[in-house]
Amino acid sequence: MNYQYDLCIVGGGPAGYTAALHARRKGLSVVLFEKSEIGGVCLNRGCIPTKAIMHSAEFFDEIKSAASIGVCIKDAEVNLSAVIERKNQIVEKLRKGLALSLKNSGVLVINAEAKLKDKNTVVSNNEEFVGKKIIIATGSEPRTFKGMEFDHKNILSSDDVLNMTELPRSIAIVGSGAIGIEWARIFAAFGVEVSIIELAENLLPVADIEVSKRIERIFKSKKINIYKSVGVENIQSGDICKVNLNNGETVEAEKVLVAVGRKVLNYDKIDGVEYIGDICAEIQLAHYASKQAIEIVDGIKFDKTLVPSVVYGNPEIAWFGKREQDLEEGSYKKSNMLISALGKSHCDNSTEGFIKILSQDDKIVGAHVVSKEASALIQEILIAAQNGISAEKLKEVCFAHPTYSEGIFEVLFGL
Repeated sequence: MNYQYDLCIVGGGPAGYTAALHARRKGLSVVLFEKSEIGGVCLNRGCIPTKAIMHSAEFFDEIKSAASIGVCIKDAEVNLSAVIERKNQIVEKLRKGLALSLKNSGVLVINAEAKLKDKNTVVSNNEEFVGKKIIIATGSEPRTFKGMEFDHKNILSSDDVLNMTELPRSIAIVGSGAIGIEWARIFAAFGVEVSIIELAENLLPVADIEVSKRIERIFKSKKINIYKSVGVENIQSGDICKVNLNNGETVEAEKVLVAVGRKVLNYDKIDGVEYIGDICAEIQLAHYASKQAIEIVDGIKFDKTLVPSVVYGNPEIAWFGKREQDLEEGSYKKSNMLISALGKSHCDNSTEGFIKILSQDDKIVGAHVVSKEASALIQEILIAAQNGISAEKLKEVCFAHPTYSEGIFEVLFGL
């Protein structure tokens, strides 16, 4: 067969563009197909725009308590249009930077839909592209269920909510995964009345039980209405939406955000073709997709049981590995400490949260952090776990003071 390219990639999100850039570093010829914006969901409609908006929300929330740290700020208000414009500028800047990196590295990017013909052929714009290897990384889209269909006006997806022009007075959020939790925090910080509805027994059900309970406590302190162990029968759209629950209750709100996960986009499955990223329906995280790409292109394997998860906001939530509810009683050790025991947390006015580490046979098997900087703290513990560094050996490390990291050091002595 006359191969035109070493690698053909369909999908320009974290999985696709990472594979493309790493393949070019190895000297392979690469063509990348993306029918929408380069960067995929993460850059354009997920991780990045959400965190840009969240920064504005957190900053506004801090202003409300500025007097407690000796700073007087009067008449602060939210300009949502400016918040969204800043978000758009950040996304555009990063997207242009990524496009330039792909161009400079020698990746041919084709902005068009692409279909598989066979394990070595992609068809786009009525032209055939033949590659020695093909990677499909077409991602996912917001999921909905019968009775909760998006109308994109009052019943919103996680895509819709990124471009709201006005803050509603109230919003009901269906689902308390990372998307639901983060948007509940954003809207609450902006002064919107928030109700969150979860089918499971606890909010953020994928997390450790102590994390879930702490988040519920934090939400109650922020006057977020919590509905647990209850499903949604249907949603009635209108000036005031009605979310009818299966226990007979009705939650009313101006807007409803349906955040019940993401569904894999349908794509032909052909033997001999690699499928990575959200389309695998495994762990739907950008960094997981990137690691899959690197594993395929560079052969650098990674432990799929040690993938960190982060939920952003104040405080951040991060974890990896085993949850306490996954382990048999008596088979493990646990140690935790409150963030309020750390001097740095008081200096920063961020005393909410804890650090918790789980071990078996002196090996760290899981860690769960609710704290400012949790997204960074979890990596310190994860690196140790990944490399089999025991809790005893970690005690030899000198941690700086005053930091949040020294909380990890203190927790080690409880194992």
